[in-house]
Amino acid sequence: MNPLLSRLQPYPFERLRQLFASVTPNPSLRPISLGMGEPKHATPAFIQQAMVDSIQSTPSGLAAYPSTPGEPKLRDAFIHWMKQRYGLDVNPATQVLPVNGSREALFALTQTIIEPAPAGSAADQAPIVVCPNPFYQIYEGAALLAGAQPYFVASDAARNFAPDWDSVPEATWARTQLLFVCSPGNPTGAVMPLTEWEKLFALSDRHGFVIASDECYSEIYFRDEPPLGGMEAAAKLGRTDFKNLISFTSLSKRSNVPGMRSGFVAGDAAIIKQFLLYRTYHGSAMSPVVQAASIAAWGDEAHVIDNRAQYRRKFEQVTPMLAEVLDVSLPDAGFYLWAKVQGDDAEFARELLSLYNVTVLPGSYLARDAQGNNPGAGRIRMALVAETAECVEAAQRIVQFVKSRV
Repeated sequence: MNPLLSRLQPYPFERLRQLFASVTPNPSLRPISLGMGEPKHATPAFIQQAMVDSIQSTPSGLAAYPSTPGEPKLRDAFIHWMKQRYGLDVNPATQVLPVNGSREALFALTQTIIEPAPAGSAADQAPIVVCPNPFYQIYEGAALLAGAQPYFVASDAARNFAPDWDSVPEATWARTQLLFVCSPGNPTGAVMPLTEWEKLFALSDRHGFVIASDECYSEIYFRDEPPLGGMEAAAKLGRTDFKNLISFTSLSKRSNVPGMRSGFVAGDAAIIKQFLLYRTYHGSAMSPVVQAASIAAWGDEAHVIDNRAQYRRKFEQVTPMLAEVLDVSLPDAGFYLWAKVQGDDAEFARELLSLYNVTVLPGSYLARDAQGNNPGAGRIRMALVAETAECVEAAQRIVQFVKSRV
């Protein structure tokens, strides 16, 4: 058995299951979960129909193996969307690849990028993967299974838990092979400005590490201006070759199709070439019916605008209610509220489930102890993914719960 597996920590939802194992939720109230970031808005009918039509209209149907690079029409759909969304000119043959959701791609790219230390090397010789903190747990798991050592950057609570890149020692940057960036962030919803991108590109140039930009929440935002993308930032700074930069984009949140597992990566052609080699051996080709549905989804913005409007209406109702009793505010983007609570966050979640049958995720489960503290401690993440009425009811129960604890 791969000994690196023993380094993995339990996934947050496994920890949540263990936390709730002895809890009996209030049976008089219907269960409401704000725990998992799984989109619940209806999948657009035209996307479903495109999948059905592809089975019936394609001569080979499902009787042929799909190619790992995807069909030309799919790659064209990627670059047309990037042109529309970010104003970018991207080569469909060399700078994009379809992936089966951003999660598997984040993991797989790490295995492609990391060059393990020679056998028998000391621990301080291991390559480093730099991660934000709090963070999406795949970053850590991917790093560990690639034989790398995760380094969790200190976060600045005063700046919505933005990573403090200046706090990373130069010796750490020198051993870094991969940096994960998540903007808009999970769980905070913070968006990185151009000045931070400029700082990271300079560090990448100096030390040679790759930047993996996780942008799966890019189309759910609450400001007038859409979030800045990594490749968009690179182009603004004259880095049109996207050197050492790979961006990850997904349909799951944008189009409410998490079950399709569809997205794409784009960026540095040299890295894409090696990633294609890895994926060819890994067997990561996208199903032809998913490709057909993805082409339809990337080609339509009306459903994305409607989806964003639904989230805006929901957050406009829920955020002020919760702000009366919790330290919480509207994020820049994403569909999470990242709230400060009194006392232990895990105990808060247990009591809330027991008394009010509402599930939230303890913030400490989304972070690691680093630089002397766990930045998620004393916070909870609430995923406002259900319909508005259900989220409002959950907020009302949380308000009652917090007031009862005073």
